[in-house]
Amino acid sequence: MVVTQLSLEFRFQGKKLRGFSCELTRSPHGVLPESILTTTCQVTIPILLSGLGMITAGLVMNTVQHWPVFSEVKELLTLVPPLVGLKGNLEMTLASRLSTAANTGQIDDDQERFKIIISNLAVVQVQATVVGLLAALAALLLGIVSKEALDWDKVALLCTSSVITAFLAALALGILMICIVIGARKFGVNPDNIATPIAASLGDLITLSILALISSFFYRHKETWYLMPLVCVGFMALTPLWIIIARQNPPIMKILKYGWFPIILAMIISSFGGLILSKTISKHQFKGMAVLTPVICGVGGNLVAIQTSRISTFLHMWSTPGVLPVQMKRFWPNPFFIFCSSEVNSVSARVLLFLVIPGHLIFFYLICLVEGHSVTSSKIFVALYLVAGIVQVLILLYLAEVMVRLTWHQGIDPDNHCIPYLTGLGDLLGTSLLALCFLLDWILRARIGLAELVSELVSVPP
Repeated sequence: MVVTQLSLEFRFQGKKLRGFSCELTRSPHGVLPESILTTTCQVTIPILLSGLGMITAGLVMNTVQHWPVFSEVKELLTLVPPLVGLKGNLEMTLASRLSTAANTGQIDDDQERFKIIISNLAVVQVQATVVGLLAALAALLLGIVSKEALDWDKVALLCTSSVITAFLAALALGILMICIVIGARKFGVNPDNIATPIAASLGDLITLSILALISSFFYRHKETWYLMPLVCVGFMALTPLWIIIARQNPPIMKILKYGWFPIILAMIISSFGGLILSKTISKHQFKGMAVLTPVICGVGGNLVAIQTSRISTFLHMWSTPGVLPVQMKRFWPNPFFIFCSSEVNSVSARVLLFLVIPGHLIFFYLICLVEGHSVTSSKIFVALYLVAGIVQVLILLYLAEVMVRLTWHQGIDPDNHCIPYLTGLGDLLGTSLLALCFLLDWILRARIGLAELVSELVSVPP
């Protein structure tokens, strides 16, 4: 481990201030700065793997939407985006925290590593349990607003399925994140580049599969009235145990005190995306909505999570909370600077942006190979879909830069607060833009068809 002492200069009301210093703990395998080639290679493979996971999740979604439980309990479709989005609220946030800890050398010591891992897992389980319950209540509320019928069996089914799904998915993905970050650390790879997309590669599939299986099981046993409340209360009763474990690490315990607002707000934002999904998934002109939604939401969420994690690590390594580097002083920077400058975070933003179109084309082609009959493949729709993907990622990458700067300036750790907002917005933007693509494709093709019909009628001799 190499400890570097930096002397920093600041200007306050035109006067130069000296004497402030901070110690930065650097790893033996320092990962910053990276070359464009290194960043591209480390990011591309996990993004492609995550795309395969999202495609599989889309195929699962396209299948389970016709199951009896999903047909009868419409709120389950509303529940899908916020539950799937928990990987952004919890696992990607966990991956970002652990990546920062790895790049700053905090997990090099065996005893400290065990303490950080156990406390982080405990915090994630508390958050997953509580947010899972809140997501179910939000889905029920949106169902009431949409004038869906409501009864006790539906309430119990949604709450129990959501809590169990969130709990089990968070546990599985949390353990996976820990293994990836520690492995990346040992091999000298930047975990910021690989941890969050790998979380997404299995996150959607695991969450959807657990939700479908659990909800179907309880749907078949809905006559046993006490089963679902008993199981739900049992999982909720484990929360004090996780809190006791998390208290062993005071910095992590702060997340339980002050870190609820980002994940709850992100869950609410994702729920509106779920409402759009549930309202459009059965419409004929939106053919393929179920398959493509996890892909467009996942790609945007993955790319912005990578960028957010990298910017946060950059600030942790080269600055102190509340103090922004000179090149990051502006809270609302010029978009040209974000995407076109030679600054390290701008380089990574360009790399991520250039992956959008090739990635979406590969994923769309694979979906058409497997489920060609379920997806419209008109040239108009493909063009609209690619434009939507670019617009989504452009907005998210810019907001990532803005949010990280604002939170860091307030002395708040971006690892805990920014990714939930951005992935929630990614879900809402992705679902909305995808629905708009289907609608515009349907309108444009209808007009083209009408124009061709009129042309044929005019050309027919009297």
